[in-house]
Amino acid sequence: MEKQVAIIGAGISGLLACKYTVSKGFHPIVFEARNSIGGVWINTVETTKLQTPKPAFQFSDFPWPDSVSEIFPSQSQVLDYLQSYAHHFDLLKHIKFSTKVLGIKYQGASDEEMQSWSLWGGNGEPFSSRGKWIVEAQDTQNLSTEVYRVDFVILCVGRFSDVPNIPEFPPDKGPEAFHGDVIHSMDYANMDYESARDFVRGRRVTVVGFQKFAMDIAMECSTANGVERPCRVLYRTEHWNIPDYIPWGVPLGYLYLNRFSELMVHKPGEGFLLSLLATILAPLRLAFSKFVESDIEKKLRLAKFGMVPKHSFTQELNSCLIATVPHGFYDKVEEGSIILKKAPSFSFCKEGIKVQGEDTPLETDLVILATGFKGEKKLKDIFESKTFQDCILGSPDAAVPLYRLL
Repeated sequence: MEKQVAIIGAGISGLLACKYTVSKGFHPIVFEARNSIGGVWINTVETTKLQTPKPAFQFSDFPWPDSVSEIFPSQSQVLDYLQSYAHHFDLLKHIKFSTKVLGIKYQGASDEEMQSWSLWGGNGEPFSSRGKWIVEAQDTQNLSTEVYRVDFVILCVGRFSDVPNIPEFPPDKGPEAFHGDVIHSMDYANMDYESARDFVRGRRVTVVGFQKFAMDIAMECSTANGVERPCRVLYRTEHWNIPDYIPWGVPLGYLYLNRFSELMVHKPGEGFLLSLLATILAPLRLAFSKFVESDIEKKLRLAKFGMVPKHSFTQELNSCLIATVPHGFYDKVEEGSIILKKAPSFSFCKEGIKVQGEDTPLETDLVILATGFKGEKKLKDIFESKTFQDCILGSPDAAVPLYRLL
């Protein structure tokens, strides 16, 4: 009998999982809560572009069309590319749109028995003859639910969507104390482009955060309001955000994204020779970092704006926090339509925001929290069993807590 595989999510990973599941002779059922494929690319801010150079962001068996000449394609171009991929490999027929998975559980071995396993499924085989996965899904249109029994589940739910990371505040010092509006960047991205422009136009906007989403939103606010009502960006730490991927004319991949660069990094469980080699190459690792930092400092004029990070570029890269700076971002800072404000912590008050250590509040009309997402919570909550909830994530101390650190 043909094995059934449930795939949760129809973003890039979900489409790939579907394509290769079919090629292996299995029957995929793809559950997608929204009415379109594309995952995080369905809703973005208007100015968002691909952060990764196009040649490094494509399917190996489906290149970008010649009509896309940009190195960093726009949101609509990325979405068109993903849709073309799905049509080319006839994947849409396997996708249940507007179908949200409420929960999954394994019906077979007990939690106690599974906790004793050292191999996948107890025997290292991907498909078990002893049990099935039970997937409960809801039609988001009519709210009816249906239960599916499948042989395998692939989670492609993504880390950067659905569950916003909202900072916690002491009583009476959170958004409830503020007389303006407070939204998350997710809410802003869910607006259509014209509505988003109208929402920020003529208002004093404060964006909290300094990653890609925060910078893109700040750019849009500065374009809408200019220097008359500058957009304030509250950040906690300076970052080595990059203007491009060619420091001093050398592709960044030649320095960090190759097998030689891996030899410069100490690894868990490494032997004596690899440890010795990483130690010997430490000065070269430092030189690479300084080389890239000097390029970023020069191109973005970080010293002029007091934005030179205290940590190294290598540390930033290892933390998976690299973001590309929107073109002209620091020009906006220089002209005064974007104001950068360091804030180790903050709270809300009636007039706006109070930065720790300062008496005068920052008066504002709208606060946009570009504070990221709780991808690990979304991943954990999809399981009904506490055993799976506890084991699905990697170490909470890791830079990116993932299942088996993959």
